[in-house]
Amino acid sequence: MLAFNNTASNWPTFSFIGIPGLEAAHIWISIPLCLLYLVALVGNALLLFLVRAERNLHEPQFYFLAMLALTDLGLSLSTMPTVLGIFWLDVRLIGLNACLAQMFFIHTLSLVESGVLVAMAFDRLVAICVPLNYTRIMNHYTVACFSGAILIRGATLLAPLPFFLRNSSFCGTNILSHSYCYYQDILNLACGDVTFSSAYGLIFVLFTFSLDAVFILASYMKILGTIMKLKKTQDRNWRSLHTCACHLCTVIVFYLPLISLAVLHRYTQDTSPILYTTMSNAYLFMTPLLNPLVYSLKSRQIQAALHKRFWVQHVIAGE
Repeated sequence: MLAFNNTASNWPTFSFIGIPGLEAAHIWISIPLCLLYLVALVGNALLLFLVRAERNLHEPQFYFLAMLALTDLGLSLSTMPTVLGIFWLDVRLIGLNACLAQMFFIHTLSLVESGVLVAMAFDRLVAICVPLNYTRIMNHYTVACFSGAILIRGATLLAPLPFFLRNSSFCGTNILSHSYCYYQDILNLACGDVTFSSAYGLIFVLFTFSLDAVFILASYMKILGTIMKLKKTQDRNWRSLHTCACHLCTVIVFYLPLISLAVLHRYTQDTSPILYTTMSNAYLFMTPLLNPLVYSLKSRQIQAALHKRFWVQHVIAGE
């Protein structure tokens, strides 16, 4: 394992740990990782293309889906240099500024994705609970306001974090627990008083991801209550619940590894490095990889658009 010492400095170099005990197999591990990245990039790019190209997908729920796909593309591209650098090229060192830049983009995009999930829950809430007012409430202006607020919230609330860490001192062996730069992971390596930085991180999580999760849960409880009051003959509303299943799967895929990783960092001290690596890679790969698959398999409109595009291309190729 690569290790080195730093004297207390504002300009340290960090080392990624990779997968402890499997260093000799990193080159082989890089092959499935490359495939996972390829599937995630192609899948999200395809969703973006379909939403842009198909006029019947020019609706608020699919605009938010396109924003979700764009965010997942950003997450994949943000982590790809260090992950493939470790497992493919055995490059494990990263400077402070590069690490803080990667950390900023990862956490900002994660917060943006959480905000998009909230917007998608609100869209389904309006569509099912007040369908007669849907077009009046969920118009292009509303979508633009939601999107702008989500982006501004992400960038504004995350902006202080790099400055907190840049003004901290680091000493000893600066080995990161993941294959990318994670705020709590870097904060744990700082020497000196980091009470304010740690408190800001905790408050940030409580008032962003936690509130988002509560709103999404409340929205779907309201949706479920509305549907249970409907007659079974109202098939249209019951089909709407099937659409909501896509979003619920996406919510679970996003929040489960995110919360698990945060709990591991904050409340466990002697956790196995293998567990850290497993959870961090789940957080890294699951959302960008599974979101396109979930919507391709569950959304009838996306399936129809894929079939149409594939069928047209097949006919053209046959000619």
